[in-house]
Amino acid sequence: MSQDLAVKTPPLVGGMMIVAGTAIGAGMFANPTATAGVWYVGSILVMAYTWFCMCMSGLMIMEANQHYPAGASFNTLVKDLLGPVWNVINGLAFVLVIYILLYAYIFVGGNMLEPFVAKLGLGAASGKVAATAFMLVFAACVWWSTKAVDRVSTVLIIAMVITFLTSVTGMLNQLNVATLMNALPQGAGSVYLPYVWVALPVCLASFGFHMNVPSLMAYYQNNIHKVRTSVVSGTLIALVIYCVWQTAVQGVLPRHEFAPVIAAGGDVPVLLQALSSHIDTAGLSQVLNAFAFMAIVSSFLGVSLGLFDYAADMFHFPANRTGRFKSALITFIPPYVACIVFPTGFVTVIGYVGLGAAIWTAIIPVLLVFASRRRFASKASDYRLGGGKALLWFVLLFGLVNIVAQILTQFGWLPTFKG
Repeated sequence: MSQDLAVKTPPLVGGMMIVAGTAIGAGMFANPTATAGVWYVGSILVMAYTWFCMCMSGLMIMEANQHYPAGASFNTLVKDLLGPVWNVINGLAFVLVIYILLYAYIFVGGNMLEPFVAKLGLGAASGKVAATAFMLVFAACVWWSTKAVDRVSTVLIIAMVITFLTSVTGMLNQLNVATLMNALPQGAGSVYLPYVWVALPVCLASFGFHMNVPSLMAYYQNNIHKVRTSVVSGTLIALVIYCVWQTAVQGVLPRHEFAPVIAAGGDVPVLLQALSSHIDTAGLSQVLNAFAFMAIVSSFLGVSLGLFDYAADMFHFPANRTGRFKSALITFIPPYVACIVFPTGFVTVIGYVGLGAAIWTAIIPVLLVFASRRRFASKASDYRLGGGKALLWFVLLFGLVNIVAQILTQFGWLPTFKG
C-alpha cells in the first residue's frame, strides 16, 4: 500500500503522547511493589524485556493493519486474517480487558474527585456524582475526535513530566546505592529469580497501548513512519519514566521494608508512609496524587479511544457526530453503569486483566503477522518488521509465558515475595 505524501497528517508528537499516556498508568505504583522480589537489577531487566516484546507486538499490529483501509480495527483484521473463531476469542479478551480498565479508571478517578464534589453538599451521592463527572468530561474528548485526545494527552504528559520530576528529584538526591543493590546488613536475602514470574504480568499491563495502533493508523491515514515513530518513541518514554521511578523508590526504600506496601497492593499513602522514615515526604503526597490523577486520565483516554474505534469498526458506524455518539454509548455506558451499581465489584475480576491482555497484545499480533505475510506475499508493503520468524516466535513465547504465569499466580502456585 503506497503512501500519499501529499496528504497532510497530524503532528507526530500527538501520537507519541497518546501511546505514552495510555501506557503510563497504574503501573507507576504497581511496578515497584510487583518487582520487589526481583529487586532493582532484576526489575530493570524484566521491564526492558517486556518493553521490547510489547513494542515489537505493537509494530506487528501496524504491519498487518497497513493492508487495510484507515479505520480498520482489531475486528476487521482478526476476522479477515484469522477467521471467526479467533475473532471471537480476541473480541472477548479485548472488550473484557478494556471494560474492566475503564470501570477501574472511572471508579478511582471518581474517588479522587469526590473530596471536591463533596463540598457541594451532596452527601452520600457525592461519590456517584464525582464518577459521573469524571466519565462525562473525559468521554466527551473521545467522542469529539482523536485530535481532542491527542491535545489533552499532550497537555497531560507535559504536566505529568513536571510533577514526576518534582517528586523524584528529592528522592534521587537521597538515593542509597547499598539500598538499590540490596546490600544492607539487614537486607531481605539474595533470592530473586523465583519472583520473576509474578512480576511479568504486571509489567506487561504497564506497557499496554496496543488498542491505540489501529486508531493511530486511522488518525495518520496509514502513514507508517508516523505510527511507527509514535509506537517506539511513546513506549520508550514510558520505559524511561518507569526506570527512573523504580530507581527513586527502590534506591530509598529497602527491600525488607516493602512488606506493608506489598500488603496494601502498592497503595500511594502506604508507600509514602514507608518512605517517610527515609526522606521528607511533606508535600510529596500532593504531587504524587496529582500525578496519579493525570496518569489515570491519560490512560482512560487512550484505552477508551481503542474500544471506541473498535466499536465503530465492528458496527460500521459512520464517522459523523451521530455515529460517534453510538460508539461512545457502547464504549462508556457498560463500565459506567457497572461502576455505579457495583462500585467494588471489579476486585473479583481485575486479576484477569493481564491474562486477557496477553492474548491480544502478544499472541494475536504474532498470528496476524504470520497470516498477513502469507496473504499479501505478492503485494508490495510499506513496512515489514525485521527479525524474521525468530522475532515472531520470541514474542509469541513471551505471551505464552505471561499467560501461564498469570494463571499460576491466580491459583497461588508461584512464590510471592512478602517483604
